Amino acid sequence: MERVLLLNTSYEPLCVVTSRRALALILKGRVEAACGDLLEIQGVSHKLRIPTVIRLRRYINVPRRGARWSRQAVFQRDNYTCSYCGIRLGEKQRNKSLSRSDFTIDHVLPVSRGGKNSWTNTVCACAVCNQRKGNRTPHEANMRLSWEPKMPRVTYLVASGQIPASWKVYLEVQN
Repeated sequence: MERVLLLNTSYEPLCVVTSRRALALILKGRVEAACGDLLEIQGVSHKLRIPTVIRLRRYINVPRRGARWSRQAVFQRDNYTCSYCGIRLGEKQRNKSLSRSDFTIDHVLPVSRGGKNSWTNTVCACAVCNQRKGNRTPHEANMRLSWEPKMPRVTYLVASGQIPASWKVYLEVQN
C-alpha cells in the first residue's frame, strides 16, 4: 500500500500514513493537498488520485518526544568530553591520545545508592576521573561537574527507504 506524508498546519512533518487513511482524511475534509504530486489508486470503477503530501487544516499540538537514553547518546550529548576535568576526544592524557574507548559513563548518584540510567544522572567521564570518583557522589569525592546533565533538546527525523521527491522539500525545511 502506498504511503502519504502528513504535515501539521505549520508544515511540520507528523507521520507517514497509508493511502487509505489519507483518503479518509481527505473525504472528511480534515486535510488539504500540500503538493501537486499525486498517487493513482485503481478503484472498482475508476482511478482515485491522492496527493503524496497532505496538510492538516487545524493545528494539532504534538508534545515533544524525549530522546531515549543510551550510552551512545550520552557520549554524543557530552561530545566525548569528560564532565569533571574537561578533557576531550583526541587530547593526550598520561602520554596517550584518548579514543572513544577511553571514555565511560559515570553515574552522578551511583547505582549502588539507587542511581538510575537517566539523562540527569549520567555523564561522560574519562577513565581517570571515573576511577577517582569511585562509588561516591561528586560532592563526596570533592569533584565538580563542568555542566549539569540534562535531556538533549535535539529532535531527530529518521527516514528510511525511498523518499518521494515531493517529500524532500518538506524534510529539508525541518533540518
